Formats: sequence, structure tokens, C-alpha cells
Amino acid sequence: MKNVLKLPKLLFLLLFSISIISCDNDDNDDQTEQVVLTIVQIAAQEPDLSILVEALMAADGDLTTTLSGGNFTVLAPTNDAFAEFLSANGFASLEEVPTDVLSNILLNHVITGEVVSTDLTTAGSGYTTTNATNLDGDNLSLYFSTTDGVEFNGLSGVVLADIPASNGVVHVVDAVIGLPTVVTFATSNPMFETLVAALTREDLATDYVSVLSSVASPSPFTVFAPTNEAFGSLLTEVGMSSLSEIPVDLLTSTLNTHVVASANVRSGDLTQGMAVSTLGDALTVSLDAGPQLIDLNDRVANIIEVDVQAYNGVVHVIDKVVLPQL
Repeated sequence: MKNVLKLPKLLFLLLFSISIISCDNDDNDDQTEQVVLTIVQIAAQEPDLSILVEALMAADGDLTTTLSGGNFTVLAPTNDAFAEFLSANGFASLEEVPTDVLSNILLNHVITGEVVSTDLTTAGSGYTTTNATNLDGDNLSLYFSTTDGVEFNGLSGVVLADIPASNGVVHVVDAVIGLPTVVTFATSNPMFETLVAALTREDLATDYVSVLSSVASPSPFTVFAPTNEAFGSLLTEVGMSSLSEIPVDLLTSTLNTHVVASANVRSGDLTQGMAVSTLGDALTVSLDAGPQLIDLNDRVANIIEVDVQAYNGVVHVIDKVVLPQL
């Protein structure tokens, strides 16, 4: 069950961040001046965000100064969220988290610019970019969905939205959003449910989830991720009614043909005629009609969304399953 802040605390946050009344001594008219707190001041005034404040002070990069200016959207985890995160990752306390890692995790909760809840609900779902980075300095992506409230990366839900700050907006969330892997973006987005089912089929010899969740060699990975519709089209094409009918050797070689190891290949790195060496068979890039991948059977997959950046690699969405040479 999601952690929900108590109503008095919510009212405290909202009321304290709104206004102070002052008088002008030069005339008899009362004047109201709106004084809104900074993001850091809002967090400091709320007892249930005290661990967040401690983390901001302990992390590399002087984040308290950074988040006292500029214009940001901050997803602020509660104390319970931090406690769960520390326990799940084997830390007895905040002090045990390396300060550089802590900084990057906190920056994964910071979006440049002001994003209010109506912006998210209007979009429905999609990707935005945080201030966290991978080892190459690429900013990480963040998947949001509003199907059941507002949720980020499939794990962190908003329990209080749109707290106004002088330098942006704060949304209180019920889970710490860890640095995403390419698996995070596959499992959090319903458009990849069939891909996840394929990667986790019980008869596969390779534990793809473990491999693609790793930040050790052979990461980083570049994953060309087919949509549910792409898999549906494949089954029709090969005359099969379900994923379970695909022979295990063919499924393994097919999945391998969607993964590049030891390379974070961004869309800007793709060039006309470029040969892409995957864990399976090679692919060729075509830019004649937008970015496309051509397999050894001359089947063409359009890259319909690019550069979903994880910490251990990048995901590009494709509209057709590419195949090894048949």
C-alpha cells in the first residue's frame, strides 16, 4: 500500500508555503504580499521530509544551494520512502550511502523547469528527463503514467501534488526513484508487456532480467525494444498464436538481435548504412525514411522513439521485431 501523509501535515505544507500579510506604514491601506518559500525551505518545514533535507545536505554538489535557486520540479520522497530504500539496498543509515551516488539519486528526482500535475495528466504517459546522469554524462529519462494516479518509473506515486515554491514546484512521492536500468523502462511501460514476457519465459537459458539490470560489464546496453503490437504482427507473420509457440532457440536468437552490449548508442550516433553488431545477428541502419533497422532478412523496423536513457544503457522503441537470419 502506498504511504499517505497525514492530512494535518499536508495542510501545514500548503498553508506555510502560501503567504504572509504585511502593512505599508506610508498609508492606511492593508496590503497583502505573497511570500512563497524555496523548494529547500518547504522541505525543511515539513517533518516528514527531514531525511530528504539530510540527504541534500550530505550529498555531493551542494544541492541545497542549487535547489534554492533556478527553476525546478522536485519529486520529494517521504521519510518512509527513504527508510524503505535504504533497507532494500542494504544500507543501515543514510551515512552509509556514498555521497556521489546519493547526489545522483537525488538528482533523479529533479526536473529542470516547472511541471505541474495537469501537465502530466494531459500527456497521460511518456518520458521526461531528470538531472541525474550516466557515466557518460547523459541525463537519465523518467517514465510517468497517470493511469492510476501519477506514477514514476512504475514504482513511485505522488501523494501530494503541486506545492508551489518560489523556484518551482514540489510533488511529494511515496518511494525513492532509484537510478533506472534498461529493464526499469521495459517493466514500467505497459507497451512492452509482451517483450517482458518474452525476456522472462521460463525455458530460456539466459536470465535476461539479471543481465540487463547489471551496471557491470558487458553494460552499457543498447536495447531496441519492440512494442506489443510489433510482437502481435510477428506472430501473425509466422503463423503462431502465442509467444509460447516460438521455439526456444529462435526466441533466444531473436532477443539477442535486439541487444547491443558494451555500447550506449544514442540516436545521434546512428549513421546511414551503419552496421550494428548485436548479441545476435547484425543489423543495418537506414536513415532514408527516418531512423530504421534492417535485419538480415531485409525486414525493416522503424525506430519510433529514441534515447530513453537508463543508467546502464539506452532504449530505442521499434515497431517491428527484427529477426536473425532465417
